Amino acid sequence: MPVPISAHRTLRAAGLLAVVLLGSAAGAASAPAATVGGLRSDPVVTVSDSFFGRSGRLRYRILRSDADPATEVEPLIQAFGEAALERPGILSVYDSSSGEPFHFVSLVPFAEKQNGRVGVYRVGRWPAEVRRPRSDAYRAPEGFIEVTEATKELHVSTHFTFGQFLTKDQHEVWPKMLLLDERLVDKLELLISELRLAGIRAEGLGVLSGFRSPQYNNRGAGGGRARDSRHTYGDAADVYVDVNGDGRMDDLNRDRKSDIRDAIWLSKLVEKVEQKYPELVGGLGVYRATGVHGPFVHVDARGERARWGFPR
Repeated sequence: MPVPISAHRTLRAAGLLAVVLLGSAAGAASAPAATVGGLRSDPVVTVSDSFFGRSGRLRYRILRSDADPATEVEPLIQAFGEAALERPGILSVYDSSSGEPFHFVSLVPFAEKQNGRVGVYRVGRWPAEVRRPRSDAYRAPEGFIEVTEATKELHVSTHFTFGQFLTKDQHEVWPKMLLLDERLVDKLELLISELRLAGIRAEGLGVLSGFRSPQYNNRGAGGGRARDSRHTYGDAADVYVDVNGDGRMDDLNRDRKSDIRDAIWLSKLVEKVEQKYPELVGGLGVYRATGVHGPFVHVDARGERARWGFPR
């Protein structure tokens, strides 16, 4: 089991929270009877508007260790107890304005990784562990989101869950380790908004691949996967639109076929998202169908523009 994070790290991470526990001024936390994802009853808090992202649909926030210390930690201690804040995990609350659940994530420190594993879960090795990273975007991760069978169904946003982004291996091994950048999820939610503006009644996106641990990703290196793929850093996803539920990309351009032209059509909406929100710029690639999957689009939020796969 992961070693609990230090109290010092907890206090710094909690400085990221701009939440005010309802009733905390009186020293009492109110909590509804409902339970989220099999967890205990969750307190009601006011979540900062900024935590919902540009889309307004984010439902989780990672508590990072480089946050400035602040005084907002006390309401969380009242709600969960100090011990809960000292160990990695997911703390679920209800937002007082929307009534929707919101999740704050304390990471399992990267230092817990030993011999390519975090606990019993295999993750492999990041390039920065053996050589100098080419940029800050390729540094070794700070830590991992621990996902259990109970928490995999929790929503990271209106249309996505933690489970949709897990590496597709070690099916019977729990807990699993996940990297998932809030910017990526926000970008995907904004893409759904663009689909609706274009007349596509999307209630989500199919996620062909989200986070890929290095040990899993490297099995496909040389066959189309880069060894330093953004998938291994948690800010990339391969997605497709599947309103009709057949498991493949829909006929978005209405030519009665599902092929790379539909991926190109979808990529134009990704471009619109980046034009409106340049802080979410990243990689964009289109892929043809194979015997295993239909056409799809790679979307990431690496912080710089990159394009590939487009027919000339």
